[in-house]
Amino acid sequence: MDLFAGVIPFVHVAEERSFRKAAARLGVTTAAVSKAVRKLEEDVGARLLERTSRQVALTSEGEAFLERAREAVAQMKAARETVSQAQRAPKGPLTVTLPYILGPVVLPPLARLQTRYPQLTVHARLSDRFSRMVDENIDVALRVGVLEDSSLVARRLLSTRWVTLGSPAYLARHGTPVRPAELERHVCLKFVDPRGLSRTWTFRREPGGAAEPLRTAPAMDVDHGPALLELAAAGAGLCQVLDFMLDARVREGRLVEVLADHAAEGPPVHALCLPGRQSVPRVRALLRLLSDELRAGEPT
Repeated sequence: MDLFAGVIPFVHVAEERSFRKAAARLGVTTAAVSKAVRKLEEDVGARLLERTSRQVALTSEGEAFLERAREAVAQMKAARETVSQAQRAPKGPLTVTLPYILGPVVLPPLARLQTRYPQLTVHARLSDRFSRMVDENIDVALRVGVLEDSSLVARRLLSTRWVTLGSPAYLARHGTPVRPAELERHVCLKFVDPRGLSRTWTFRREPGGAAEPLRTAPAMDVDHGPALLELAAAGAGLCQVLDFMLDARVREGRLVEVLADHAAEGPPVHALCLPGRQSVPRVRALLRLLSDELRAGEPT
């Protein structure tokens, strides 16, 4: 260990041809570097550097030692980096809570995360209630909506848009609305939140204008997003959902968008974690993956 202790100071002095510059690189005093090199020379039993008041030069023994010393330093750096990377690799339990509405969007990336990092164990907890992150040992909570003031660290993952949909059969029977006000004569299917309240639909009264709520009485309401889409696809009425909920029913033409020119911006999606937890490797990997994948799906 004493032998290696002087190697790095020696390499810096040899490269800089200066004890002072080597000390600056190492963040120590010139005297400390000089002492370390002298001790190294005593240990190897040879003079490695010629010192004058104006310059520092390598002896022949110093040239030979420097070549091998550089190799040793490079190997040591590689070894430290290997261990450091292993320590930083995501592993262990990762607990994520998210509302049911985000399940189809978030669960596939969570599966890919676990495949990428086999030492990671992902616990996905779907619930529409607000979890107590400390008490329930939750690493990341995903939320849809405007955030309240909180001590939690928030990262915005996704911007959304409200989309109003109907089946071709329903629109053939009832007509296609071209203005939000026409919805008063349409069958409206609503989403009911955990408090038992039907969500008010939101539109822009004029294209490009401000978003405004539109109150219409629901003909039927449900507390499950996919069920709402299935009712609309069956021709039961119109529904309004967030754009990330669009699925094969839209791609296959079983549901079509109406009032697209009046579509309003929806609530953002955030990831929340306790202060300091965002730097934990498993949490950092999750946030990076969700940020990349969800934003990649946003319209440009």
